[in-house]
Amino acid sequence: MADDGFEQGVMALLPRLRRFAMSLARHPADGDDLCQATIERALTKRHQWQPGTRLDSWMMKMMRNIWIDETRACSRRGETFVAEEAGMSVGGDGAQEAAVALSDIDRALRTLPDEQREAVLLVMVEGYAYKEAAEIVDCPVGTLNSRLVRGRDALLARLGETP
Repeated sequence: MADDGFEQGVMALLPRLRRFAMSLARHPADGDDLCQATIERALTKRHQWQPGTRLDSWMMKMMRNIWIDETRACSRRGETFVAEEAGMSVGGDGAQEAAVALSDIDRALRTLPDEQREAVLLVMVEGYAYKEAAEIVDCPVGTLNSRLVRGRDALLARLGETP
């Protein structure tokens, strides 16, 4: 198979994929599992990716679909295996204030409905254009914009800011 930059592209995306996985799963261990499952599926379905197209959008959409499938399966089983706040810790590198602020934001993000959280993360954190984010979550741009506005306002309210 000709080198199409697929492996290098996946490697370059790992930090963003992991961040998106953590935000979807809401728990570090589940996020790592989701990221691993996405990479595994991407490698298996590599032939479906078209060189020259957006690898990041392709993989984020794949990750979201895996997460939806897993969420549905877990709700059917009705069991949770990861304790709340599992694996979360604040480092001692002198950046405690920033860590506390990030922890507050993370907690506030976790309280948002899934659709709003996805919109906020894809547009405000990952920097996707509205159209690209709407394609990833498979909704119209207007719907994504509405979710983003509601999510942003809810975050600001939870963080004590005025929207």
